[in-house]
Amino acid sequence: MTKPSASTPPHISLMAAGELRDALTAIEEGKGPAAVAALMAIDPVSWQAIEHRLAAVIGTDLRALLLGAATRTRPAPHPLG
Repeated sequence: MTKPSASTPPHISLMAAGELRDALTAIEEGKGPAAVAALMAIDPVSWQAIEHRLAAVIGTDLRALLLGAATRTRPAPHPLG
């Protein structure tokens, strides 16, 4: 795979898009190891593209997005007693 030039934004491969979707789904389902495996399967050029797109669209990075998703999906603690 060729690296993008300075004038063109990096490209997210279809495989990487699927892996990111799988990671987000796994986080939503509380499956941390599956989420990590999906994220680790993303190629470096697609990582750059994902970071670029997130910064442009929502003004944050993937780490903040994932932490927010993980926080929202944790079950509420059960009251004692």
